[in-house]
Amino acid sequence: MEAVIVVVVVVAVICLALLSSSVRVLREYERGVVFRLGRLVDLKKPGLVLLIPVIDKMERVGLRTVTLNVPAQDVITRDNVPVRVTAVAYFRVIDANRAIVEIENFLAATTQIAQTSLRAVLGKAELDTLLSERERLNEDLQKVIDQQTEPWGVKVSIVEIKDVDVPENMQRAIARQAEAERERRAKVINAEGEFQASAKLADAADVMSRNPTTLQLRYLQTLMEIGGTSKSSVVIPLPIDLIRPLLDHAATPAQDSTADHPALSGEDPQ
Repeated sequence: MEAVIVVVVVVAVICLALLSSSVRVLREYERGVVFRLGRLVDLKKPGLVLLIPVIDKMERVGLRTVTLNVPAQDVITRDNVPVRVTAVAYFRVIDANRAIVEIENFLAATTQIAQTSLRAVLGKAELDTLLSERERLNEDLQKVIDQQTEPWGVKVSIVEIKDVDVPENMQRAIARQAEAERERRAKVINAEGEFQASAKLADAADVMSRNPTTLQLRYLQTLMEIGGTSKSSVVIPLPIDLIRPLLDHAATPAQDSTADHPALSGEDPQ
């Protein structure tokens, strides 16, 4: 009797174990890839899944977007500058069957593809391009990685370059280049200002040449500005043209008085 009870208990435990192994529950973001005697059967959707004990085996596959931090890679750019680049990639499984059947471990494989593609794509770009055209490089990286992972049922949606570490000596060279570029722009702007000022001065000279009095008034205005703002003594040469009218006016009465008195002029009154 006791032997029968033991057998019944063992059979019950085995049945419970088989029953528990045949029942699976899939969440909304999961899919079940079922193999029956080693052959792929229909993909199981979220909900309650019943499996044949011992015969069926199921692999769970998540369909949520995975954030992949690409390890730092040492890259030599096209212009032979060594840099250290880190990136992040976002991908998701769009075909669970292929993600299980076509590749052993799609996560590890995608990580390796991202690292090699990062070195390959950035190695063809120059340092200036790497620093200033990241959006275009991100798009190129996304296309290259996605083309290689598409046969596995993996879709790479976004690839972003996070950080670019440039050697210290190269940073100093870039700083000098930027400083020289700004000095060049300053000189060009200064030259353009001088050119425009000279053109305006030439126009002003043409206007003043038509009326000499204008030049005299401008001279007097300059003297007034200097006298109002300067705290020191300023010696300014006085143009003879400015006082010539005064000299002519002073000389005219003297000539008239000489004409009125012939004796003063040395002429004989007779």
